[in-house]
Amino acid sequence: MKHRLKGKKLNRTSSHRKALLKNLAQALIKHEQILTTLIKAKSLKPVVDKLITIGKKGDLHARRQAITKLGDTKLVTKIFDILAKRYEKRNGGYSRVLKAGYRYGDSAPMAVIELVDRDESAKGLDSGPVPEKKSSGNEDNKEAAQVAG
Repeated sequence: MKHRLKGKKLNRTSSHRKALLKNLAQALIKHEQILTTLIKAKSLKPVVDKLITIGKKGDLHARRQAITKLGDTKLVTKIFDILAKRYEKRNGGYSRVLKAGYRYGDSAPMAVIELVDRDESAKGLDSGPVPEKKSSGNEDNKEAAQVAG
């Protein structure tokens, strides 16, 4: 019997599950909307809601708690400065899970988890390094000819 046990195991060890939820929470706070499987989204919702509730407290102890849960000081600053002010009148329910069909490869149910009243411009922001456009050798020769001539 599973009395008083919350959450899904997600077929992972406890450390792997903790790291997965930490990474998903970081991505959701950074982009304010992510696409993941339905079960992961439902498992992530209470984690993010509790982080924002911690951010609404605003004191040093709450900031240190958020840093231990999230691991990124820039995102903790975003929680305390931006998200806490955005949701100061709201008493919970800071995120929503919307079903988004099924994945092509394995037909896993997918979902979009997003922050309520999210900032549209945050989506895809700072997603990682952008590959530089490769230039052909001709452009280098033209520049060398212009400098020489």
